[in-house]
Amino acid sequence: MTGKLKGARTRFTNNSLSHASKEYLKRQSADPYVRKAHAQGYRSRAAYKLLEVLEKEPFLKPGMTVVDLGCAPGGWCQVAMDIVGEEGTVVGIDLLPTEPIAGVVLLEADFMADEGQAALYAELPEGAACKVDAVISDMAANTVGHRETDGMRTMALVEMAEWFALEHVKEGGVFLAKLFMNGEEKALMERLRPHFAKVKFIKPHASRADSREIYILAVGRKD
Repeated sequence: MTGKLKGARTRFTNNSLSHASKEYLKRQSADPYVRKAHAQGYRSRAAYKLLEVLEKEPFLKPGMTVVDLGCAPGGWCQVAMDIVGEEGTVVGIDLLPTEPIAGVVLLEADFMADEGQAALYAELPEGAACKVDAVISDMAANTVGHRETDGMRTMALVEMAEWFALEHVKEGGVFLAKLFMNGEEKALMERLRPHFAKVKFIKPHASRADSREIYILAVGRKD
């Protein structure tokens, strides 16, 4: 996200940063995936998480229609667009603004709100009745520092993504979503199993080892 602040400029020094901020910046600067993303032109290290999932299950193909929920800063949209190509469609939506990506439709809206869903449907063929090839979601709630609470807040977003996928993923299609392990992940898997040929959890190497972040992948939507 980029933007301009009006008024006096604030100069941040190392001494003005909190301990948590210093640790975050230190970890970012040492992260090989962050450096790799900068070198290869991806918006974030998250691009490599999707690429790793695709190595295991290459579910994206040229010409597909993909919806990316919680797309900012756009790393997953970049990967998806590279694969589906000009004949495909990638629509991303996020509360935060996302810098333009060639060929991708980007919406700044709340997916949880009726207005956000209406904006998303307006960009899809056949609107709310549209069936898409893949729904991918890297959404996560803003953290409050309490692991269980943070996991539950993100799971609420996953459940919204699950609802959208079950409504709009076409036969043979795919649903991929990020979640944080909090004891509810098995229930999610059991809910998806009747609707997809294969459901499994994936922990990409690009996901930090000390994180409870995992991805659920549901492949082969049943009619």
